[in-house]
Amino acid sequence: IGWFFQFAFAATAATIVAGTVAERCKFEAYLCYSIMLTGFVYPVVVYSIWSPSGFLSAFNDDPAFGVGMHDFAGSGVVHMTGGATALIAAKVLGPRIGRFRDADGNALPEPHSFPPHSVALQCLGTFILWFGWYGFNPGSTLAIAGKTKGDVAALCAVTTTIAAATGAVSAVFTDMALYRRKTGETAYDISMTMNGALSGLVGITAGCAVLAPWASFVVGIVAGWCYIFWSALLVRLEIDDAVDAIPVHFGNGVWGCVAVGLFAEPGRLAAAYRDHGQYGWFYMWGEGSGEGKLLLAQVCGVLWITGWVCAVMTPFFFLLNKFGLFRVDQLEEEVGQDISHHKGSAYDLKGPSDDTKKRYEISRSQRKLKVHSDDIAHDTA
Repeated sequence: IGWFFQFAFAATAATIVAGTVAERCKFEAYLCYSIMLTGFVYPVVVYSIWSPSGFLSAFNDDPAFGVGMHDFAGSGVVHMTGGATALIAAKVLGPRIGRFRDADGNALPEPHSFPPHSVALQCLGTFILWFGWYGFNPGSTLAIAGKTKGDVAALCAVTTTIAAATGAVSAVFTDMALYRRKTGETAYDISMTMNGALSGLVGITAGCAVLAPWASFVVGIVAGWCYIFWSALLVRLEIDDAVDAIPVHFGNGVWGCVAVGLFAEPGRLAAAYRDHGQYGWFYMWGEGSGEGKLLLAQVCGVLWITGWVCAVMTPFFFLLNKFGLFRVDQLEEEVGQDISHHKGSAYDLKGPSDDTKKRYEISRSQRKLKVHSDDIAHDTA
């Protein structure tokens, strides 16, 4: 079961990148970076943090700072790894045509937004992900028999639900307040709601087994704010993320790891890991110590993941770009990759021809005349 989980997590890290570079990345590049990420980048990260021999692992007999990094289900290991890769890819690949600049290269007064083709399917996808997270987080217990494992899995389900719901509410109402302050009008963005929920899910993933329910509420609120901040920052830096995967996965992956260092509760941490005497920073202050070894380990883990991903994937994407394997040409991008790369449009939006419409109107008129004639004949009889 451990191998299967690692397979699923590695695939998840790769799919994060696909959303960011959508609409301009070659399919060959997708295959290349997926192999590189799942075959060389992710295994090093996961070994260093989850293996008993990993130098940052909490399961090591001699863990870093006497505590090791605590990332129960992968805010850092999975989501930060995929999100950092997506950030590098988006920067090297460049924005979609017309996103920030016009045809002459002049900056647009406001960045152009590309609306989703189906908000209904977007909502459906979000709820499918939310449902899948109950395998992601509670499933990371890897067992449910026995009181301790069952309690840990149950806690994971509770904190996951609270953080996701709170993240959705935090993002949509904060965005509403900012929009109202800017325009004087009140509007609620459903996309903000969905990405806020995903942000809450990513944020709670590291600490789902060691945080109290009230702390997961705080994590969800901050996750919504974190998403809005990172999304606005990317726009300011003219980094084009087609689905806002970087704010959701990288930004909130960082927050999720740090949150463990702040809010990890002694009893719950001992049940999920072991009692090493180091807990969330606020709890350490409550005990009169103020030691921040767990927080330090979490920050070092964040820096390690970011550094490793950047060191490997930055030259990799530059090489893909240099050899013309990364981005489709301008005409292919404008016509759409469904047509230019995948043998046709995903949706047939063409209506009937004018000639067909005309013949239909004639046919309908003839049917009406026939019905009218039949009614006259009936009345006469």
